[in-house]
Amino acid sequence: MKKNLQFNQEMQWRNEQEILRRGICLNEFNITNVKYVAGVDTAYTKVGNQEYGCCSIVIIDNDTFNVIEKVNHVGKVDVDYCPGFLSFRELPLILEANKEIELSPDVFVFDGNGLIHPNRMGIATHASFYLKKPCIGVAKTFFRAEENLVFDMPDNIVGASTNIVSNNKEILGIALRTRKDCKPVFVSVGNYLSLKNAKDLIMHYITDESRIPMPTHLADIETHKLRKEFLQI
Repeated sequence: MKKNLQFNQEMQWRNEQEILRRGICLNEFNITNVKYVAGVDTAYTKVGNQEYGCCSIVIIDNDTFNVIEKVNHVGKVDVDYCPGFLSFRELPLILEANKEIELSPDVFVFDGNGLIHPNRMGIATHASFYLKKPCIGVAKTFFRAEENLVFDMPDNIVGASTNIVSNNKEILGIALRTRKDCKPVFVSVGNYLSLKNAKDLIMHYITDESRIPMPTHLADIETHKLRKEFLQI
């Protein structure tokens, strides 16, 4: 019975992904108009048998990188992890945190994937349909979304990149060298902008502090603090 329920749930999720996928738009976006950018990160913890998700959204000024606003949300997670459907665990937490935002970010950057996903529906893409803003996924590790998904390691030069190509030769993202002598990050469009836009924006947000862009770097720090504080309550 449990297997049947899980199968039915996955079918429902897959159908939702397929419907949303039709709305993906990869048109050029005028990044010169970006004033505020939001970094989004989610972490998990357990209290007894109950799992909780900790989501942080940090909004920074696009030019100065000063933190303008940050919001947090901790909530119960009752959706089991299932490969290909991670966003159904994370999205409710993100949307609850987003309700607390007073500013309106021009771009959201996620610690995760966008089009690098079996159904082209990583968290950055899935969330874009609810946030209604350009979204970018930046992952620290490579997610092999499908068999034979490949990329060549980029040259050891800041800004060097190579395409991540699917079975049918579709370019899903890039392996991007943000710092010399460091592992690349994996950038994919979520929605409402081009891959070139995504690369240009992510390189803009790289500092000496981290190989990942400043918005998600700060959000990652916040989620770790949030999780620690929650466990001490």
